[in-house]
Amino acid sequence: MLLWLFDWMRDSLDWKVPIAFSYFSTRMILASVTALLVTIFLGPRFIKKLYELKIGQSIRSVEECPLLAQLHGKKKETPTMGGILILFSMALSLLLWMDLTNVFTLILLATTLVLGALGAADDYLKLRYKNSQGLKARKKMLIQVLFSSCIALYLLCPDITQALSGKTVFRAPTAKEQSMTPREGKRPAIQASTLTTQEYIEQFYLPFFKGPVAVLPGVFAFLWIIIVITGSSNAVNLTDGLDGLAAGCLIMVSLVLALFAFLSNHIDLARYLNILYIEGSGEIGVYLLAMTGACLGFLWYNGYPAQVFMGDTGSLALGGILGVSSILLRREVILALAGAIFVAEALSVILQVISYRYRNKKRIFLCAPLHHHFEYKGWPETKVVIRFWIVSLLFAIFAVASLKFQ
Repeated sequence: MLLWLFDWMRDSLDWKVPIAFSYFSTRMILASVTALLVTIFLGPRFIKKLYELKIGQSIRSVEECPLLAQLHGKKKETPTMGGILILFSMALSLLLWMDLTNVFTLILLATTLVLGALGAADDYLKLRYKNSQGLKARKKMLIQVLFSSCIALYLLCPDITQALSGKTVFRAPTAKEQSMTPREGKRPAIQASTLTTQEYIEQFYLPFFKGPVAVLPGVFAFLWIIIVITGSSNAVNLTDGLDGLAAGCLIMVSLVLALFAFLSNHIDLARYLNILYIEGSGEIGVYLLAMTGACLGFLWYNGYPAQVFMGDTGSLALGGILGVSSILLRREVILALAGAIFVAEALSVILQVISYRYRNKKRIFLCAPLHHHFEYKGWPETKVVIRFWIVSLLFAIFAVASLKFQ
């Protein structure tokens, strides 16, 4: 929105507005600061309103997890649905600092609204009916799959892409593969080939490898998109179980993906680092840094002892945004690497369920997800959170290092 205002001030009023406001790097910083300040300053009033509405966090029952109910019993009255504050500050940053005609902006906004509404409905049902588990898992998964399928269809079906693509709004994203050809006694020749949306989405990349390692056929690429988005959304949801745990890990992962988005948008840096150039991907970086600022501001109130929880409203949407961003950047494995904590949490639940069903009710972990297992082993909550943050930081550094070691 502000980009339009600045252009109008330059063209119509002939005002000298600094061109720096149009740079992706400037807008990334401003979006992060905006989301941070909005979250911090609106936090007290928002939390007070949640207390007035008696939106308390639901705790697992004594029958299901006796020790966990004892450890977390004091959190029963702590308000949830704090994800509304996070998503609001991110959406405000999007409206202020992002290009509203860019297809990446529109996709990320749709992800925020759809998955945020899904999480809010789940939280509402849990609060409205005290013994309810919220939306049934199948319904929740079905909505996530349907939404992921819509994104996959847009990216992989040229007919749909062309039908929706105009001169500005919904213009299909394009990418370029670049290579340097050595020439004797001369500068290396630069070769670049432009890829259509479908071509670049079907390519599969691995960290530490130059160029794509495989090209996924259409059906497999379609399924891969669904798996990444739904898996990321649910993995973050499972991680959100201790004060500050999910928010802290989200900050590190979003920073990593934001860096890849910024570098992928710079044609010279992309060529130097042997990564795919994706036109307009800087908009993804702007939104991811808005997520960083919003989560950092939320951590101000969500750190131990938490004054508010993000709930499914925040975790489902934020995880989905990471998944969608990784798809658009072709960095799904980087997401899994930087978000190793999310992967471990999701795997612990999957393995626990499989073991319980097929090994005569035997459990691998004392309690799942993984962070509760360490609580059962006697670790204080703050120690679990800080150690998980340290591990998350190490994997984030490892993911960034892949840029040079390829």
